[in-house]
Amino acid sequence: MVESVVKNWQGEQVGETTFELRVAKEGTASHIVHRALVRQLTNARQGNASTKTRAEVRGGGRKPWRQKGTGRARAGSIRSPLWRGGGVIFGPKPRDFDLKLNRKERRLALRTAFVGRIDDLIVVEE
Repeated sequence: MVESVVKNWQGEQVGETTFELRVAKEGTASHIVHRALVRQLTNARQGNASTKTRAEVRGGGRKPWRQKGTGRARAGSIRSPLWRGGGVIFGPKPRDFDLKLNRKERRLALRTAFVGRIDDLIVVEE
């Protein structure tokens, strides 16, 4: 149970009100609020960074020189990651960063965070 002051638009105290909020226990409160915060921040990520692999780079279809007899290293494509203009080896690809949090856990975390800031609460009368 949380007590709060009710004020009018002129800033005068008009009365008091109580909120009946079920919050997390002290031992788990910071954990569940942290999980909700991490979920909120990761779900806001776009995750659309992308690079081209050797298969996606344009060109490089034929073998640049024969396999043996040239004195140079074996090469199968000019788009190898070792070559300038070649593909990127383990570059980023678009992916989804969404984290799941159960609905009851989300609501419990929100209520717990709300009660943590209850001293800053001002209820305004209509």
